[in-house]
Amino acid sequence: MTAGPASPEVLIIDDEVQIRRLLRVTLEAAGYRVRDAANGALGLNEAAVARPDAVILDLSLPDLSGLAVLRRLREWSQVPVLILSVRGEEADKIAALDAGADDYLTKPFGGGELLARLRVLLRRVQPATELSVVRFGDIEVDFTKRTVTRAGADLHLTAKEYALLRELLQHRGKVVTHRQLLRDIWGPGHEEDTHYLRVHMANLRKKVEASAEQPVFLKTESGIGYRFVDTGDRIPETG
Repeated sequence: MTAGPASPEVLIIDDEVQIRRLLRVTLEAAGYRVRDAANGALGLNEAAVARPDAVILDLSLPDLSGLAVLRRLREWSQVPVLILSVRGEEADKIAALDAGADDYLTKPFGGGELLARLRVLLRRVQPATELSVVRFGDIEVDFTKRTVTRAGADLHLTAKEYALLRELLQHRGKVVTHRQLLRDIWGPGHEEDTHYLRVHMANLRKKVEASAEQPVFLKTESGIGYRFVDTGDRIPETG
């Protein structure tokens, strides 16, 4: 008997103990898994380590402002973020949405509305995260099976090489910064270890490019990061 898919996990970043308790009770009763953090620094660390499905973020935190947390989070993650704040002014809502928030709910709030907004956010991002198969050149990456083949033959990638390729494919056509790649793949505290990236990118290019010295797909953006060049290969729809 196989286990069903895990229920979505929500990270709460709020310094009010009572609010965290209320949100935990509300969310767990609705079937969500819950993590919480009492300040911005802890929240960012939890987000990086746990990779939650959604974040509920307060704007007034004791160490970092909620907007600062949101901006730092958006440097490396597109996780849905619901702002939950006592600030109900239009200017506050606009600032949060411009900084990358997906929705905004003011305190006090109703549990039913909170859950409804959360469901909408999770539905909205679901299609974008359900990658199936990507083909470029003679390479095929199957995200469901976690396999990579070249001209039909199995291609062995290390765990870090696979994670690096996946990150670039997920953001194909866009520059992914050194900092984002290091944080996503190696974790917090490794943002400056760019030599890790150089070594693994060189090895990855040897495996997936026709010429590692003249890469066609995995391009370097000097001093910034890397970019997967979208050549028009499609990701087949699932289902």
